Amino acid sequence: MSTDYEIKEGAVADPGTSTRNRTGGWRVEFPAFDEEGCTLCDLCWEVCPDVAIERGEDVYSADLDYCKGCGVCAQVCPTDAIEMEREEK
Repeated sequence: MSTDYEIKEGAVADPGTSTRNRTGGWRVEFPAFDEEGCTLCDLCWEVCPDVAIERGEDVYSADLDYCKGCGVCAQVCPTDAIEMEREEK
């Protein structure tokens, strides 16, 4: 496979590709953010493998078109301000 860029070990090669491929449709859970418990530390935003966490001025949210429900954001939250909730279709 030929690429125009160098892929470093453990790095997401091109996060922009997920914007063309909405992947949130098969999610089972989604992150629910507790605004009062959140310290706006950016950890959830930094670790989201799908670049689905959006930073607002005083709150985070998940773009559910792209969130796969992996729960990494909830696992790294130091204040437990993110809870994975069951998706209801």
